[in-house]
Amino acid sequence: MDYIQTLIIAIVEGLTEFLPVSSTGHMIITQNLLGLSPENLSESDKAFVHAFTFIIQFGAILSVVCLYWKRFFHIDRTPAPAGSNTFQKLKHTFYFYWLLFIGVLPAVVIGLLAKKSGLLDWLLDSVEVVAVMLVVGGIFMLYCDKLFNKGSDANQINEKRAFKIGLYQCISVIPGVSRSMATIVGGMTQGLTRKKAAEFSFFLAVPTMAGATLLDLLDLLKDDTAWATSHNITMLILGCVVAFIVALLAMKWFVAFLSKYGFKAFGYYRIIVGTIIIVLLLTGHSLAMVD
Repeated sequence: MDYIQTLIIAIVEGLTEFLPVSSTGHMIITQNLLGLSPENLSESDKAFVHAFTFIIQFGAILSVVCLYWKRFFHIDRTPAPAGSNTFQKLKHTFYFYWLLFIGVLPAVVIGLLAKKSGLLDWLLDSVEVVAVMLVVGGIFMLYCDKLFNKGSDANQINEKRAFKIGLYQCISVIPGVSRSMATIVGGMTQGLTRKKAAEFSFFLAVPTMAGATLLDLLDLLKDDTAWATSHNITMLILGCVVAFIVALLAMKWFVAFLSKYGFKAFGYYRIIVGTIIIVLLLTGHSLAMVD
């Protein structure tokens, strides 16, 4: 990867991480357009590009901690209910983090199984899967506001809701689905408003992507370390910084837009992009703009 490729992919990641359009799917498409498809790469380079895809997502996710730092570093200092044992007192004090722990558990199990089985790497190599899921998800999004837009500000995140939202997040192991869409819709099915569901989706992304990033770094370090050149490390750092800055700018806009207009515009966008890619693939055209 060169500087231009890194900058373009990082900008795409920052713009799409919090939008319900699949940031992973868009990065896979962008990589193919830039000539970084798996068949054009050595095994070492392919491993690095896969890891790069996840690691810069964590860079974008850190913008949540920056933008919502007062809420993210929240500790409940009110007294625990009378008669609480030690565990209940700790849970009361760190309830926000307890909910994130409950919400991330399903993704930990499914993510590890997908990674160990090789399914995740296969999915990350498949532009076809991305294109189909963009269209399928787009069609769903045209109707999901009518199906689930019954949220109330009175409804709060609790353990049961956090776990169910975590189950929805597991669907996003398929590139093109969108982790953001899956978790926001999951929150809406639990009676949350679009804004509240979106914000919990942001918070849940932090431990989820932290875990995914750690696993990818460990895999890179324990296998062939030929990727660990000063150039590649520089590309990782640059990608994370650019994704962080762009995501920070895009996040607030998304919450305001989603609260006011819902998912329909994103649904049409997904259908158009996915359809164009499917037509190109079916007519024998390569996505690569650079050989």
